[in-house]
Amino acid sequence: MDNQETKMGFTQFAEAWNGRLAMLGFVIGIATEWLTGQGILSQIGLM
Repeated sequence: MDNQETKMGFTQFAEAWNGRLAMLGFVIGIATEWLTGQGILSQIGLM
């Protein structure tokens, strides 16, 4: 974040946030399955 230039693509900052959000989504998905007792496919009506 020291350099305020506009950058596109695979930057260190973007990849760090991408990883954090992916981990958060994974934890939310596991917690949802645990709380409801159904997998993701059952929750959206595909099984």
